[in-house]
Amino acid sequence: MRNEYVQAVLAVVRLVSPGSAVSYGDIAELLGSGGPRQVGAVMSHYGSSVPWWRVLKASGHAPEGHEAEALYRYLEEGTPLRGDHAAYLRTGEGRWRVDLTAARWAPTDDDFDRIDAAAAELERRLHSLSVPDDGMTL
Repeated sequence: MRNEYVQAVLAVVRLVSPGSAVSYGDIAELLGSGGPRQVGAVMSHYGSSVPWWRVLKASGHAPEGHEAEALYRYLEEGTPLRGDHAAYLRTGEGRWRVDLTAARWAPTDDDFDRIDAAAAELERRLHSLSVPDDGMTL
């Protein structure tokens, strides 16, 4: 995974406000690059330094293996949930998920400016890596 892509994904995730959530595909779409699997790979390997619990599968399910910690964070932030999260907290049983329709992050104009800047920087860096510099000008 290219460092440029990792940095762009993490920059967008840092913008997602508390109580909100996005899908892996949402991040890819906002950047105009990659897809849900690429964003998932970034989050899996590099996401611990950002609010990882705010990036979900399109179904609204928390990152696998991190459901309990994510649920506490959702409750703390007031993230809209569906299902029986109370039973999950009591017994570890019970099915729940983030109500992604209600929780989906709505970027502000300032957020969009930052996303556009991250996407432009990603494109610039990837383009500069793919165009050989042979010293010739046209």
